[in-house]
Amino acid sequence: MRILKDILYKIPIDKTIGSTSVAVRNIEFDSRKVELNDVFVAIKGTVSDGHSYITKAAENGALVIICEILPETIINGITYIQVADSHKALAIMAANYFENPSENIKLIGITGTNGKTTISTLLYDLFTAAGYKTGLISTVKVMVGSTRYEAKRTTPDSITINKYLDEMVQEGVEFCFMEVSSHGIHQKRTEGLHFSGGIFTNLSHDHLDYHKDFKEYRDVKKKFFDQLPKFAFALVNIDDKNGAYMLQNSKAKKYTYALKSYADYKVQILENQFTGLLLKINNNEIWVKLIGAFNAYNMLAIFGTADLLGLETMELLQLMSTLNSVDGRFQYVVSEKKITAIVDYAHTPDALQNVLETINSIRTGNEELITVVGCGGDRDATKRPVMGKIAATLSTKVVFTSDNPRTEDPDKIIEEVEAGVPAEHFKKTVSITNRKQAIKNACQMANENDIILIAGKGHETYQEINGKRNDFDDFKIVNEFLKALNK
Repeated sequence: MRILKDILYKIPIDKTIGSTSVAVRNIEFDSRKVELNDVFVAIKGTVSDGHSYITKAAENGALVIICEILPETIINGITYIQVADSHKALAIMAANYFENPSENIKLIGITGTNGKTTISTLLYDLFTAAGYKTGLISTVKVMVGSTRYEAKRTTPDSITINKYLDEMVQEGVEFCFMEVSSHGIHQKRTEGLHFSGGIFTNLSHDHLDYHKDFKEYRDVKKKFFDQLPKFAFALVNIDDKNGAYMLQNSKAKKYTYALKSYADYKVQILENQFTGLLLKINNNEIWVKLIGAFNAYNMLAIFGTADLLGLETMELLQLMSTLNSVDGRFQYVVSEKKITAIVDYAHTPDALQNVLETINSIRTGNEELITVVGCGGDRDATKRPVMGKIAATLSTKVVFTSDNPRTEDPDKIIEEVEAGVPAEHFKKTVSITNRKQAIKNACQMANENDIILIAGKGHETYQEINGKRNDFDDFKIVNEFLKALNK
C-alpha cells in the first residue's frame, strides 16, 4: 500500500476532490484490472478513451480517479484528481509508487529508427560478460540480471517499466539498457525516469501511420534528448543528418560517433565478410562477428557507450570481439548445398536497403540474391512501394509475400508493395501470399552458393492475422526447407 499524496509528488494538479491521505493498493489504467482501493488513471488512447470507463473502474472498487476531465457524477468516498495530462501523471505516479528505481541504477536509453535492439542487447551482453549485474528492456526480451521476461512492445507502459526497474534494483543491477521508441516518448511512458545517458542511432522512414509526418517523428525523438539531465551523456550518430539536431538544447554532455565525419568516436571498416568485420575504432583494430556497415555503426555506439560508462579500453575491445549477433538481426545459416539463408528484421526502407547493400558488397556477383519480403498491415502504408522498389532493384529475384497482415487484406498489401517495382525489374519478381510457401519457393529457386534473404519479421515467432497470432518462425522454417533440399 502507498499513501496517495506520496505518489502524486511532482505532478501538476488542477483540482482535487476528496482526500489525498488515503492508502492505495495499485495503479491501473485498464478499468478491467481495477480492484478494491486501486488508483484508476483515465488515459486518452488512440483507440479508446479511459474517461469512458471511470464508472466501471468505480464499480470495480477504485478509491482514486486520475483524469483530465472530471465526470458529471462525483461519487462520495472516491478521491478525484484532475490533471492536464493523464499520460504524464501515470508515468510520474508509477515512478513514485516504486520509489523511483531509475535513480538507483545507471539507465541508458537507445532511440532511433534502426539499431536499437542490437545496441541495447549487445550492451547487456557486454556488461554481463564484464562481470556486472545488468538489465535490458528491449523489443525482443526483458532481462533482470539472468532472469528473462518476454517483451510485448518496444517500450513498455510506464507501470511495467518501473516494476522491472524496481526488480533490477532489488537484484543489485548496476546498468540497464533500454530501447526508447517514438511511441513511448510521445505517450510519455518515459516521463519520471532518470536516464544516465542517451544514444541516437539514425532516423529514416517509419511509423508515419502514427506520427502525422516525418518532422513530428523527428521532433518526438528529440524530446528524449531535450529531457536528459546535465549529468547524463548524449551520444549521437553525427553521420545522420538528424544527429546534430538531437543535440540542440540538450543539457547533457554531448558526444558523437561516425564512420564518415569527424567525431569523438570514429570507425573505419578494414574488411567486410560474411564471417564478420575488421574495424579500426579510434586507432584500435578489432575483429567482430557482426556484418555490414550498419553494424559498424552499432559496434561503434557500443564502444562509445561502454567507454563513457568507464570500461577500460583493452577489456572493452576484447569483450566486443566475443559478441554474437542478436536473434533475427542478420541471423544466417549455410546449408549442406552451400545455400546461405539470412533472416533479418529489416521492416523499413532504410533497414532493407542496408541489409541488401551489405550482402551485395560481400558476395562475388556469381551467386543469386533471392529476397523474400512483405509489409505489415495496419501500419504506415506509404513505405510499401518504397520497399518494393528497393527489394527489386537490389536483388536478383524477389518473392513478395505476407508479413503480419493484421486486419488488412494481405493481397492488397502485396499489390501496394508491387506498385513500387520499376518496369525493368518486374520480371524478376513473383508474389506468393502464403509466407511459408514463399520461403519454400525461395529455397527451391536457390542453387549452390546462392543467398536467400528473408526480411521483415526477424526475431518474431508468430504471424498476426485478423487479431490472432499464429506460430511462425522464419529462421526455423527456412532451416527445415534447406534440410529437406539436402535429402
